[in-house]
Amino acid sequence: MNPEQRLQELGLNLPEMRSSAGNYVTAVQSGNLLFLSGSLSYDTLGKLGEEVTVENGYNAAKQAGLEALSKIKKEIGDLSRVKKIVKVLAFINCALDFTQQAKVMNGASDLFVSVFGEEIGAHARTSIGAINPRGAAVELEMVVEIK
Repeated sequence: MNPEQRLQELGLNLPEMRSSAGNYVTAVQSGNLLFLSGSLSYDTLGKLGEEVTVENGYNAAKQAGLEALSKIKKEIGDLSRVKKIVKVLAFINCALDFTQQAKVMNGASDLFVSVFGEEIGAHARTSIGAINPRGAAVELEMVVEIK
C-alpha cells in the first residue's frame, strides 16, 4: 500500500509546513529512527472537557497526525520509506477532571493505521493531559522507523 495514494483515497491532504516557533528543528534522524518535534492541531484550540468535545478532540488529533506526516515527508521525501510508526505521545489540552484522553488520541492512531496499514501504522502510545503551545487541543510527538 502506498501511503500517499492512500491519503488521496481517504480525501486527506497534508498541510503545508509551518515555520518553527523557537530554536529547534522539526525532526532529527539517528540511525534508522526519526524523532519528530511536536505537531499541533492548529485548527482546533481549547481544552477538552470545556469548550472542545471528545469528537472535536478526535479530529484535532487527526489534524496533528497530518501535521506530523508532513514533517516526515519533508525529512525523508516519501512516506513509503516509513517502516514502522514506533511510538506516539499525545499531549491533550484538557480540564483537570477530563479522563477521555485515549478516545481523543484515537484520531491520530486511526489515521496512521488507515494510511499505513496495521503492520506499519499500529504503534505504542501514551496520552497525557497538558497545557499546549498556542492553545492547541492536541500536540503529538513521534518516533518513526524508516527504511
